[in-house]
Formats: sequence, C-alpha cells, structure tokens
Amino acid sequence: MQISSASSATQTTASGTTGSSSLTSDFQTFLRLMTTQMQEQDPLSPMDSTQFLSQLASFSAVEQQTLTNSQLSALNMQIGALGLAQAASWVGSEARAVMPALVEGGTPIPILPQIADGADRAVLVVTDEDGMVVNRIDLPVDAESYHWTPSDMTGGALPDGLYDLTVENYRDGTQLDTTAVQLYGQITEVQGLAGDLTVIFDGGREVPMAEVSAIRA
Repeated sequence: MQISSASSATQTTASGTTGSSSLTSDFQTFLRLMTTQMQEQDPLSPMDSTQFLSQLASFSAVEQQTLTNSQLSALNMQIGALGLAQAASWVGSEARAVMPALVEGGTPIPILPQIADGADRAVLVVTDEDGMVVNRIDLPVDAESYHWTPSDMTGGALPDGLYDLTVENYRDGTQLDTTAVQLYGQITEVQGLAGDLTVIFDGGREVPMAEVSAIRA
C-alpha cells in the first residue's frame, strides 16, 4: 500500500465535495486508510512521518476552505433575506423596466423607447405572445416618451394580453440596430430565488431587481 495514492484519491474526493458532512466522511476514510497502512507497513522500512504530517495538513486546509465556503453561503442567504425584506416595501408601487406591455381594454400605455443616436427613423414593433408582429408604428426620432394606443395594423383594438415592444432604428434606409422599450408596471410581489431578487408585476411579468431602473409610489 502506498500512502501517496491513498491520500491523492482522498484529496480528490474532498475537493469535489461541497458539504461539510461529505468532507467529514472523507476525512474519516483518510484516517482509516492511514491506520491500515501503519498496521501493514514493513517494520524494516516504516513510512515517512514527515510525508504523513504534510498530507494531513493538506487535508486540514481543504477542510477549512470548505467550512469557510459554507459560512459565506450562509452569510449570502442572510443578506438576500435582508434585501427581500427591504424590497417588500415596493409592493403596490410602480417600477420602470424593460418588459412586455400589459394591454387591458385598449387603454393607451405610456412607453419610453430607447432610440439610437443618429437614427433618422424609428419604428415601434409590436409582437404578440405567439411571436407574431401585429403592428409597426413610426415614432418621432427625438421621442423620449410616447403614448402607445394598442391597435393592430388595421387600426383595430388589440386583444387583452402581453405584447413585446422593440424599436427598429434606421439611417438612410439602412437598419442600424434594435433597441428596447421601457415602461412602468405595478409591482405585485418580490421573490427571492437562489439568492437573486425578482420583481413580479401585474400580469405576471417578471424582471430581475437589478434591471429595474426607477420606482415611484
């Protein structure tokens, strides 16, 4: 039996674990292997105690790092819970973000199109939940805000539902790029999932909290 191979296999197992319970199990296995080797070693050629201590120290360092990672994960969870408690005060307010527009009864919706610099034509593209383009509307290229009336290409009212809005930017007839549209929605819930906070808007729209650009009462 070679101590190097036994220790190497054990250290590989330890480096792949994420829980302290798994590491404890590996450490016990390591000790059993070492005890067995000490019992079976050749009395005329005993194992090197310096090598044993070095390997034991290496395993201890891995154990300490795993425990540190566990403590950091617990701290992150506490920070996330604190952020969720603070974000709960947002419920009922309105927040601005890039998200689908919620159409209800044909009521005009204020939007904030992000028109590219240098564009001489901007087209608002309206897409339904099936991915079909239902309307294209020319916007003033200097518009910072716009009241969009939900209608199709014939002028008829759009059915209630969610619609994606984007802006196609053109210059001299050539499309430059496609930019996003921001709008306000009412916050109904804030969720904390996997350490990240997600804002839920009316209509079930979900936006990561980090992407919310403004909030108002």
